[in-house]
Amino acid sequence: MTTKAERTTAFIIEKVAPVFNRHGYIGTSMSDLTEVTGLTKGAIYGNFENKESLALAAFEYLSNALLKAIDQRLEGDGHTLDILYRLTDFYRHYDDFTAPLGGCPVLNIGVDAQFNNRLLLGAARETMRTIEGKIALVLENGVNKGEIRLPVPPLQFAKQMYTMIQGAVAMATISGDRKYLVNTIAYLEVLVKREMKL
Repeated sequence: MTTKAERTTAFIIEKVAPVFNRHGYIGTSMSDLTEVTGLTKGAIYGNFENKESLALAAFEYLSNALLKAIDQRLEGDGHTLDILYRLTDFYRHYDDFTAPLGGCPVLNIGVDAQFNNRLLLGAARETMRTIEGKIALVLENGVNKGEIRLPVPPLQFAKQMYTMIQGAVAMATISGDRKYLVNTIAYLEVLVKREMKL
């Protein structure tokens, strides 16, 4: 059973995570945080050491939500190509998933933190590497089961695949045109089939 303090901490993180994700670390003010939580500055910082620790907790919350959603697509039975198509289908509708989160946490926090917060940047990079690793594991298992062939090592292909996905996410986000995402995912599915099918 959770304590009142644990529930308050969880409540704060859930409320402030989309704000940090949308506005960035520097762009998020204390008034933004008190407004979204309905709590005083003292109540917020009674649960967190400082703004940086709160921002890190908020990113971890968003990252965990993203990794859980990816795991749901990658786990389970099926041919390797079917598993990969579950992942590409998730990203085809990624904007729907990320809307309540304030956008893509890897993109938003990773870019925002590049020059102003090395801890947040490190957390975003770790999430990126984790996703690439999850894709690489699916690819490696597929090769080992004789279901697919790869022109390059699994991790290299996973990195290329994730680069295309994140590039499409970035272009769709910046342009406000989700066709960048939808069209890139469609092309990626053709590429996956062409490059991997035995």
